[in-house]
Order: sequence, then C-alpha cells, then structure tokens
Amino acid sequence: METFKLSNGMEIPAIGFGCFNAKGGESYDFIASAIDSGYTLFDTASIYGTEKDLGRAIRDKGADRNKLIIQSKLWLDEMGYDNAKRALERSLTRLQTDYLDVYLIHWPKQRSDVSESEWKSLQKETYKALEEMVDEGTVKAIGLSNFLPHHLDNIFGFCNVGPVIDQIEYHIGYTQERARKYAAKKGLLVQAWSPLGRETVFKNEILREIASKYEVTAAQLALRFNYQSGVMSLPKASSPERQIQNLSIWDFEIEPEDFEFLACLPNTSWGGEHPDIAIPTAVSTFEI
Repeated sequence: METFKLSNGMEIPAIGFGCFNAKGGESYDFIASAIDSGYTLFDTASIYGTEKDLGRAIRDKGADRNKLIIQSKLWLDEMGYDNAKRALERSLTRLQTDYLDVYLIHWPKQRSDVSESEWKSLQKETYKALEEMVDEGTVKAIGLSNFLPHHLDNIFGFCNVGPVIDQIEYHIGYTQERARKYAAKKGLLVQAWSPLGRETVFKNEILREIASKYEVTAAQLALRFNYQSGVMSLPKASSPERQIQNLSIWDFEIEPEDFEFLACLPNTSWGGEHPDIAIPTAVSTFEI
C-alpha cells in the first residue's frame, strides 16, 4: 500500500475506507469485511451513525488498534468550544477507543445565512478545542472537511497547531482544482470524499474505455487518478470483491495524455452540497 506523509509526520495509507451511508445505515458487515480486506484507515463521523459499528467491528475482528487509523468528524451542531469537547467524548465512547488518530471539523459553517464574523468566531472556538485535544493526547492530528481557501485563511490566521487534512468532494469531473492546490500550498493533504462520483464512473463509457486500456475497472482508474493528483481517496464498497479492487491500483500508471484528458472532463456528478451556499441540514441525535 502506498502512503502519504502528513505535515505533522504521520504516515497514512493512500486509500482509506469511507463509512458513510452504508446500506441504509446497516454498516457493521461491510466495515468488518473491509477490515478483512486489508483497510487500515477508516473515515467516519458523528452524523454518519457508523461509529458504533466501526468500534464493534474492530473489537470483534481482534484488529490491532495501534495499527489502525480512525478518523472522525464533529457535526454542525457540535461546533463551539464546549460542544466540541463533548462531541469527542461521545465519539470515543461509540468507537470504544480512548483516542482518535484524526479529528476533523465537518463543515466550516453551521448555516448558509450566518454572518462572516459569526462563522469565523465559531470556527476559532471549535478549533481551539481541537488544539487542546492534541495537547491532551486524545487526538493525534486535527484537520478540516469541506473548507475552501477563504475558510482555510481564517484557520491559519489564529491556529497554533496546524491542520493536516482537508477533506473535500473530489473525483474525475469535479476536482475543485483551486481548492486542492490552495490546500496543498498550505501543507494540507486533500482527502477525497465521493472519490467515485456516487458511482457515476461505473456508467461513464469514456472512463470505462480508458480503464480497459489499462485492464482495470473504471473505479480503479478513478482512484489511481486521485492518487496521481496527490489526493487520498475514501471509497466505500459493500462487497469484498470491490473492496479489494479499490485497494489494488498500484500496478499501473495513467499515462500523461490520458491523465490530462481525465483532468479536463466536464462535471459528471457534483454532490449538490457547498460549504457556503448548500450546507446539509441534518441534525445529530447525540446517541451513545
């Protein structure tokens, strides 16, 4: 497995496992299968409802916690200094662990109609709590999710412990190149959520044709494209076969001409969420 090195020195695999929206919320079986398939980084969040199943699967499989990287995120209504501290405790309880390897702020704003001074202030309060978690040892590294350049500027204007990751929607047909390059300039590794564009790559004849040239699946082509872009991917898959396929992208390289062609494809599946104008409205239940 290839890896990426974070700005704090931590090394993480180039492919992790995304625990979002698994089979309508029934996530235990596919997470347990992912452990068997060889995944070592698992991305979850308080809003996903999969933290408990991830913790149980790790325990039941007898996986070595020290060899795993568990990454979670605090939700919109968990922002703020005190809320963030409580959010971490709930996540640790659900995951049956005493520390997180990576903890992210899920979205930069709580609402699209909030004033600039409000969202900047709330980010600062929230991020201060995360910095203290690093000092306390309950979190090894902290980062962000869905933060665009102007959101990153706010964080870097006050932070003492720099973020190491920015997780954004990123896939062929929606690469957010300006955001990716800006994050990289700031020393952040970009992680791709929805790296397969909600599985639209499976139906795209152009991608399937190019994939056949390399004797791989369209999904493998998409994940390899991300890796060659310097982006870590967090695919999700329920079948063991696809889970293993998604980890098997290291024996081919996309040629420059094909890579540039793929990089210039038009929008093929924007998720419909935007950190300034189309923020999710779901509310966390705070269940333990």
